Amino acid sequence: MHNGMHTDRERCLRAVQSKDARFDGWFFTAVLTTGIYCRPSCPVVPPKPENMTFHPSAAACQQAGFRACKRCRPDTSPGSPEWNHRADLVARAMRLIADGVVDREGVPGLAARLGYSTRQIERQLLAELGAGPLALARAQRAQTARLLIETTALPMARIAFAAGFSSLRAFNDTVREVYALTPTGLRTRAGGGAPRHGTGGTPGALTLRLPFRAPLHPDNLFGHLVATAVPGVEEWRAGWYRRTLRLPHGHGIAALAPRPDHVACRLNLTDLRDLPAAISRCRRLLDLDADPVAVDEQLRADPVLAPLVDKAPGRRVPRTVDEAEFAVRAVLGQQVSTAAARTHAARLVTAHGEAVDDPEGGLTHLFPAPEALAAADPESLAMPRARRTTLTTLARHLADGTLRLGVDSDWPAARARLLALPGLGPWTADVVALRALGDPDAFLPTDLGVRRAARDLGLPSTPAALTARAAPWRPWRAYAVQYLWATDGHPINTLPL
Repeated sequence: MHNGMHTDRERCLRAVQSKDARFDGWFFTAVLTTGIYCRPSCPVVPPKPENMTFHPSAAACQQAGFRACKRCRPDTSPGSPEWNHRADLVARAMRLIADGVVDREGVPGLAARLGYSTRQIERQLLAELGAGPLALARAQRAQTARLLIETTALPMARIAFAAGFSSLRAFNDTVREVYALTPTGLRTRAGGGAPRHGTGGTPGALTLRLPFRAPLHPDNLFGHLVATAVPGVEEWRAGWYRRTLRLPHGHGIAALAPRPDHVACRLNLTDLRDLPAAISRCRRLLDLDADPVAVDEQLRADPVLAPLVDKAPGRRVPRTVDEAEFAVRAVLGQQVSTAAARTHAARLVTAHGEAVDDPEGGLTHLFPAPEALAAADPESLAMPRARRTTLTTLARHLADGTLRLGVDSDWPAARARLLALPGLGPWTADVVALRALGDPDAFLPTDLGVRRAARDLGLPSTPAALTARAAPWRPWRAYAVQYLWATDGHPINTLPL
């Protein structure tokens, strides 16, 4: 793990001098002589060591008075893997900040979600990241503003509102401080060739590039999402995985496609204020902030997994944009085929989902919210009575907040609450931990596909023995599951044509 890497000066210097892109997002380099901050892989000639200081976040650099480098654009780095691979207070806070909670609910709202005082949260964030929640949220607003300035023709006042600024003056001041350009200057510098969208009364489509740490093996990532896609909510169309999004201020449609050095992303949002949340959820869905080198290095140490890793390095864990949705889908998928699970989910969507328009494709609904499922007549659910009870109980607990599976959830506590519900066994709890909670060490020793792969590879195939054998894979057992699943010819392992 690279936690606190900015304090290891020698290691940071080596990363900067070698322009190692693997460390982009882990730390930021501030240059004393120029007053700018950069990502480790900045293409310019590295400054002299005595002119560099290292910081844990872009917000910390900004608070220290440094401006973003115009060459390497450090605010577009992949996010630190720490925030998706940890379940402590700082990581949970960072996931919520990325989702826009501070802009929507303020620091008191962030504290209420986490169950701590604002003082405790500010103290811990400042200690680890060199900036408090307001500064971290401000850095994110600046990034959102830059994105909209450079890729749309929207009026600046509307961009300020969409990015979460309280006033046009705050927007102008922040952009000047962070980028050393006025908003108009930033748009001019982007050049006439930049795609421009959203000139009318509706936001329209935004085209983005989602960076990641190489390598990324897209086959099982997109293959899994497409093979399990719920009709009306998800689809594969002309090389793009598309799905509807339920967002804080409205809804949207995301289209995602793998490219050699990024994931292409098209967003159509009913409210531009949801842009940070939409980006955060798409990145989380595709596990784009993972550190594949660290993961593969550890798994490759096992002689059984090494050939699988060498064959397709950089496998990611396909996750979700909506944790509650995935929990419901996990229940629908209990002890049935992928096709049957999709059929059950499609019926649920048609009966209880919220209709949306999709001029570009065949998406028709948002997946039903827990509140809608909790209010549904159980007799209307076409499934065995026991599963119906499980589903309605789960929906009720999600709707009333007694079960929290969001990015702020405590992983062990959430898993324990899942297991306490009727009809929810270890497989369901573990697959929710793996794909919805984002626990990188979640393991599926009872999964038939995992057990079959283990047997074929000469590993123990009983749950207890396999769990013991998998101990050296920690804390990356969720990724080991992807490599085990990939030994099968199931469609989840194939990138659609």
